[in-house]
Amino acid sequence: MEQTITITFPNGDSREYPAGITGRAVAESISGGLAREALAVKVDDTVRDLDAHINADATVQILTWKDDDGKEVYWHSSSHLMAHAVAELFPGAKFGVGPAIDEGFYYDIDIDHVLTPEDLERIEKKMAELAKEDRPFEREVISKQDAIEMWTKQGDEYKLELIDGFDENEEEISCYREGAFTDLCRGPHLPSAGKIKYVKLLNVSGSYWKGDAKNKQLQRIYGISFPKKKELEEYLERLEEARKRDHRRLGRELDLFAFHEVSPGAPFWLPRGMVLFRELQKLIRGLLDSAGYEEILTPILVKKELWEQSGHWQHYKENMFLIEDSEDEIYSLKPMNCPESTYVYRHRVRSYRDLPLRYSEIGTNHRNELSGALNGMFRVRQFHMDDAHLYVRPDQIQEEITALLGLVDRFYRIFGFETDYALSTRPEDAMGDPALWSTAEDSLAQSLAANDIDYKLNPGDGAFYGPKIDISVRDALKRSWQLATIQLDFQMPERFELEYIDENNERRRPVMIHRAIMGSMERFIGVLIEHFAGAFPTWLSPVQAAVLPISDQFMDYAAEVASSLRERGIRCELDDRNEKVGYKIRDWEVHKVPYMLIVGEKEKDVRSVSVRRHREGDLGAQSIDAFTEMILQEINDKTL
Repeated sequence: MEQTITITFPNGDSREYPAGITGRAVAESISGGLAREALAVKVDDTVRDLDAHINADATVQILTWKDDDGKEVYWHSSSHLMAHAVAELFPGAKFGVGPAIDEGFYYDIDIDHVLTPEDLERIEKKMAELAKEDRPFEREVISKQDAIEMWTKQGDEYKLELIDGFDENEEEISCYREGAFTDLCRGPHLPSAGKIKYVKLLNVSGSYWKGDAKNKQLQRIYGISFPKKKELEEYLERLEEARKRDHRRLGRELDLFAFHEVSPGAPFWLPRGMVLFRELQKLIRGLLDSAGYEEILTPILVKKELWEQSGHWQHYKENMFLIEDSEDEIYSLKPMNCPESTYVYRHRVRSYRDLPLRYSEIGTNHRNELSGALNGMFRVRQFHMDDAHLYVRPDQIQEEITALLGLVDRFYRIFGFETDYALSTRPEDAMGDPALWSTAEDSLAQSLAANDIDYKLNPGDGAFYGPKIDISVRDALKRSWQLATIQLDFQMPERFELEYIDENNERRRPVMIHRAIMGSMERFIGVLIEHFAGAFPTWLSPVQAAVLPISDQFMDYAAEVASSLRERGIRCELDDRNEKVGYKIRDWEVHKVPYMLIVGEKEKDVRSVSVRRHREGDLGAQSIDAFTEMILQEINDKTL
């Protein structure tokens, strides 16, 4: 009698199938053309090849381009196809790793040739030729010894090093063959290369093998691929718009910040950039003051004993800047604020009535990022963390996390951001009792459910000391940026022996909640620059109004207008350059100032200003008082 299994679909429906059925056969059994769109299959929580056999009861999802997991398989297969094309065009090429990334894919390659834009076009063309052959991606499992012999024969030391790093008990190695090219890979892959339709190789960058500057620098080719031409065209349009919004370019043009080799990865904030910095601090401090937070500030330079006690020395040492003093003491510039906040907690005995304690800190942090990984404001070595650490009783966890979720939502709405949520769970290098981890994960999941928040699960992506809710925003180009985080930590209170006295006069452990809303202020400002394309809302703009006299004879009146606005707290600049007013208008448009106030004889006679709005043009004449009240209302309301 044929054995059957029960397959449950994401919508809750279930069907009986013969044991050993493939994902492809399941897709073919479903009407609506799903089999044509199928890229892979998700069996329970594992993504597998479409031709993988399903031998037991399972929840099954047929993955298509519409699914994030489907895109990942598509892009990972595109990376394989690109490596095949490189191997054809550059015999002797050696290959590092070639994963899918958030958008697209890359492959690290070692060849004795500096790749040019023309080379990328040749590789694209060869990929198209290989895709037309529509060879299947075939999984092969070979012995570890055979794998070693295969890549030894090819002279590819990178694949050999990867194999050497596998679990010593792993005697079989997974490979994928597509036509004449075989790659070391766990998969999964598309059914065949023919599904890869439209490819664009974007750029080449240097990348040290395994991210270690002591290793050889390889060439990393980045690419993107789509099943439809229109999707590629739309992506390239977004890419061009993103190029125009690049925060590094706009930061220079708008005089916000500068970088210098004298301090790599640390921005020099210019006066206008400091306005952004201060306004964001003012905003977050106002929200926190009304939410019952107390602000603290802890030392930047700390002895290594603190980091040993917290666990960072074991888990994070390679990312820390270490300093040895004249007495042979080892210190570190703090990479984060959390361990030091425990000293503020321990400053005196705490009662259950004291909790929750909410300590905020905008601390200066340093992380030893590789020089090749530095990327404007998005990846720096010195940054300011909008941080807070809450100490709560176990019965207060749900209430505090609900309040935090509301706080994050209120903050992001000010900027017009849409949000997405993820629950990141216990990583492999987790510290502490797994039972406490389970309790913490359950608490976060319950908080999300209690607030009717949809979220995705990121297994193994938690911090080493606790699970977390990661909150991402989508900007004006629909790009996703992970910014806020809410982390539940039972480990740090244990390590630092934190206590409070309960209502029965017994000693109890508090629970620690780590939270950031902006995260790194530097990165957040970089995101804002690109989100607004440098045209900040009036409340945030470094210069809110510029006064432009038509000629020098109206300079005194222009200065009077500017002075009047400054007295009311409006950030105003007087343009006293000996230039025509048309030139000044164009220049202030480039600098994206929200309002330009043109003054001449007519305006002077009636004590008015002629108002121009960035991107909108002439708004007509207004009295100085009327304009002042209008712009103050806009600033106060923080309108977009």
